Amino acid sequence: MLVLEGIPLFLIEMAIGQKMRLGSLGVWNTIHPWLGGIGISSCVVTLFVALYYNVIITWVFFYLFNSIRLSADALPWAHCPQDNGTAEEECSKTSATVYYWYREALDASPSIDNPGVPRWWIVCYLLLAWIIVFFIVMKGIQSSGKVVYFTSLFPYAVLTIFFVRGITLPGSADGILHMYKPKLEKLLDPTVWLDAATQVFYSFGLAFGSLIAFGSYNPPNNNCVRDVLLVSVCNALTAIYASVVIFSILGFKAFTMVEKCIGKEIKVLALHHISGFTVNSTQEYYEEYYPRLSDNITSSLNLTGCTMSRQLDEAAEGTGLAFIVFTQAILKLTPAPFWSIIFFLMLLSLGLGSQIGIMEGMLCTIFDIDFFKRLSKPVITGSVCTFCFFVGLIFTTGAGEYWLKMFDSFAGTIGLVVVALLEMISVIYIYGHERFTNDIYEMTGYRPGLYWQVTWRYVGPFIVSCILLSSLVFMLINPPTYGAWNAAEGRVEKTPYPNWVLMVAVLMILAGVLPIPIVLLLRRFQCLALDVDIHQGSIRRIETTVSTKEMMSDQDSDSEQGEVRESGTCNVSSSSDDDISNKKYSPLTGTRFALKPIGHKATTFKMDVIDD
Repeated sequence: MLVLEGIPLFLIEMAIGQKMRLGSLGVWNTIHPWLGGIGISSCVVTLFVALYYNVIITWVFFYLFNSIRLSADALPWAHCPQDNGTAEEECSKTSATVYYWYREALDASPSIDNPGVPRWWIVCYLLLAWIIVFFIVMKGIQSSGKVVYFTSLFPYAVLTIFFVRGITLPGSADGILHMYKPKLEKLLDPTVWLDAATQVFYSFGLAFGSLIAFGSYNPPNNNCVRDVLLVSVCNALTAIYASVVIFSILGFKAFTMVEKCIGKEIKVLALHHISGFTVNSTQEYYEEYYPRLSDNITSSLNLTGCTMSRQLDEAAEGTGLAFIVFTQAILKLTPAPFWSIIFFLMLLSLGLGSQIGIMEGMLCTIFDIDFFKRLSKPVITGSVCTFCFFVGLIFTTGAGEYWLKMFDSFAGTIGLVVVALLEMISVIYIYGHERFTNDIYEMTGYRPGLYWQVTWRYVGPFIVSCILLSSLVFMLINPPTYGAWNAAEGRVEKTPYPNWVLMVAVLMILAGVLPIPIVLLLRRFQCLALDVDIHQGSIRRIETTVSTKEMMSDQDSDSEQGEVRESGTCNVSSSSDDDISNKKYSPLTGTRFALKPIGHKATTFKMDVIDD
């Protein structure tokens, strides 16, 4: 999925942003006015993802600050509370780490229908998370780009530390072998391919608009093909490297759980005097004689068998992997607070790095609208972060994790896939694959060959279409559920969403998809009175390097002299603001142009096409 879907779409977004020097909204309006809804849909979907993504950072803050302890026993999730009350009873039915997550961190409600009031400690950490994101993003790519150096490199240092420690732990080899042992029958499961494709989307940040925004900041002659291949290879190798670290820790956790399980089952067998088992029987004795027991005996005694493969197959995923499984494994490491602190610092840097990219993509789209260009970036950024904070209060209630699961399942899937599919169709079939190929050749000196053409024109759209259809069919066949915390039994129960929550989910999907046909119809029938104005005059692409996009004066030496050149088509010089504002006719084409200064730099212009 990385090779057939991820890399081709990655290059499309990076290259089109670099060529047109515009954000997501401006790019699609420039290709064709009817496609302006793609940028709006991308912005809406990105907003939904930004809302719940920062909640994960909030939870990381909670665990990070509670990891500052002097000993492993002092970690708050190391032991059950000793109050001889309901808390101790609830914790005794599960484990200390599970209890701490659902009761102390989230204070989870029994269902999504009964959320309760916002938990004040989660509200405080959520406010902290949005304040940090605001100060990183408010000055634009100059400040956030520098922060990304840290958020990108620091996790590698932590992963390396965990790698060295992890491979030395007992059971780590079993965990790594479990990861690499192929299960070819899984390839026949369509959901595996769907999960792989979805992971590629999130791993690269495809269809969020952030890649187009970052591409627009690149110099016009930047080798975007090299960047795409380099990032893709690093992304794949990092995933493999991180998975080795994760499964070594999971193997260690499984090893400790197997030891605990064997000790418990030996006591049961010894109590019933089965096959010579005694309280002092060894693990080797259990492994030799347990397989010889009949199914009637094991079922009557409720014995499940203690194996590494069983423990590894039951490993948690999602939030449970980070906040339950890893926190439990960290308790076995020495010194536990140190490992806990660096682990959650790594998660914090990863979360902030992703959130910065999400916010940059959304803000760049907003700034493509002329109305918002009148406001400074700190004002817009502060307004967006404030809005997201207040909407995000829904995640601070007892049903916060349930809502996050719902947002993750609906708001950030169908909309992203639809946007990605239309992006490929728009660039390859409307803008034109030949023109796009020539643009890449002009920028990089490399002409995309057979692999790119086949994946762009046929394989990529086919795969994304299959993902979209299979996602819809899967949702219809399997009614969506969420894991509700049952405090009485100390376990998570699969619970179907109420109808009103499903209606909210449908509305979110429609909000992320409907701008595309709405803008198309309004512009097709010219019934939109207040249009999203990206360029003055008609939105039409001219075959010049400046055409309908802004020139970058600090990257083009010719623009420092106030000149615009393209193969003799247009050459306009000006030395004063009055001259710049005057409209000029090209003597070669008869097309009328208007050059206007951009911002406060007299050397930076945009060229508008004036239709008679």
